[in-house]
Amino acid sequence: MNALVALCHFCELHGPRTLFCTEALHPPAPPGPSRELEREREREEGLNMKANNSAPQRSDMCEGCRSLPPGHPGFLSVDSETSIRFVSHQQPRRPQLFSIVRQACVRSLSCEVCPGREGPIFFGDDQQGFVFSHTFFIKDRLARGFQRWYSVVMVTMDRIYLINSWPFLLTHLRQTIGSLQSTALKVFDSEQGVSGQRSVRLDSVFSPAVFPPQRSGNAARSLPSLTQHPSLWESLHCSFTWLLKASGSRLTEKLLEGAPTEDTLVLIERQSEQEEEMTGWEGAEGGVSSAQQNQSECDEGRDFLGDRSQGEEPAGPRFRSLRHLRQVLGASEFRQLTWHVLMGNQVIWRGADPQLIQSAFTVLKALLPRGCCRCVLYSECYEEAYRCNFLGLRPDVPVPPHVLASEFSVLVDVVSDDRSSLYSAASSDDDILSLYQCRLTSASTQPTDRGPTLLNKLELALTNENLSVDVVSHCLLCLKEEWMNKVKVLFKFSKVDGRGREETQKLLGVLGASDDDNVRLLKFWLTGLSKTYKSHLISSLRHAH
Repeated sequence: MNALVALCHFCELHGPRTLFCTEALHPPAPPGPSRELEREREREEGLNMKANNSAPQRSDMCEGCRSLPPGHPGFLSVDSETSIRFVSHQQPRRPQLFSIVRQACVRSLSCEVCPGREGPIFFGDDQQGFVFSHTFFIKDRLARGFQRWYSVVMVTMDRIYLINSWPFLLTHLRQTIGSLQSTALKVFDSEQGVSGQRSVRLDSVFSPAVFPPQRSGNAARSLPSLTQHPSLWESLHCSFTWLLKASGSRLTEKLLEGAPTEDTLVLIERQSEQEEEMTGWEGAEGGVSSAQQNQSECDEGRDFLGDRSQGEEPAGPRFRSLRHLRQVLGASEFRQLTWHVLMGNQVIWRGADPQLIQSAFTVLKALLPRGCCRCVLYSECYEEAYRCNFLGLRPDVPVPPHVLASEFSVLVDVVSDDRSSLYSAASSDDDILSLYQCRLTSASTQPTDRGPTLLNKLELALTNENLSVDVVSHCLLCLKEEWMNKVKVLFKFSKVDGRGREETQKLLGVLGASDDDNVRLLKFWLTGLSKTYKSHLISSLRHAH
């Protein structure tokens, strides 16, 4: 990530000052004419900076304004994978960054503060960069108000990247700041126990002759002395280095050709909602436990990516693709199951292997738009259909009788095969038929052999052995996009324009979706349209009128 992290301090004598900053230096480009011009420009900028005395002189720095002693080489860490060097010093090593960091420091400790003067805030522009700033106080018995003011800023030119990283930065910077504050508070309490500063101040004579020396002495306390941490700057270097590396690797850019798909829009909306909820929980009284936060992130990753989001595939039998699922269930039961999925009915899997159930849901969710998928992976009790259309249950969880008798649900029981003990040692992990039996139960009496059209075309692709699994996946993606376009036309025609029933029936005939199964599919998929697309159509209609 092309960013810089800095620790800033408001000195009582010298104002806002940069104490410590960590920047990422990427490997140098191959030498060439453009590279030589860039080096020459950097040298000129460095000379101009020194000539203009932009950097604070040593005589203008007290102990509270200085982190590293004169002549200290700073700290260096090298990423062995990317060869990126992370350098920490009092000021940025690159001259062109000095004024940017200086302005961010001044603004973070003067005008750009949140209510209460402690907490995160975002500011910046395209010329001077964008800044994530978190201000905080450190206890000091010799300071005015018994506390000193600091801030941690992250500066980058990428506004979108910085905004998307807000929850991540807030969580980890609060850990660093909390560690500094708790350590300084212990030192403050111990010093107050030895000699109370209140009595010292009351006995002092505040005359013009003695007040400046006292003020100067109070200002000259460094952060290591306030925390009694001799290796404070080394620790901050490690913390800032990890933050820069983790921020750069957690989000990756992906080139999208054309307009974003509905799945992409829904994914962005769900991630934004989750990050807002996490931020709200952290700001609430008592906060949110790390276990709840990790569980939420884990559920989100599983819901969208399944096993692919993990570094390693878990051991044991798993459904690898729709074709594999069809081989295990059989052609008839596979068609019945996928019909229920496409119609929006509740699909319940019950068994003792949660990873197997999760892999089945990962495969089946590929049939639907992302906005139509509401999943509870493995529950200890039954969840109603309005909460989820994919439900995994433990083997001992009963399904209510009214659900079993309903035509809008299907139950798949995964039970151990009695023969599995005879040749389990000789069978592979993927040989599900040798370990389990999948029994499908549904009260629906509607025929599933006629439609919908998407299912018919999908089965043709699955039964064609000349097509690989990847080709079938791309075929399914094209079919989904085709029917999502029909859903968008139907939404615009019926919901936005407000056309009548007869006109809508004519439109369905033009779209080739007049059959009952196709109509049910379109109505269900209407619920999966993104809020962004709906609001765009509605706002366009208002502007047109």
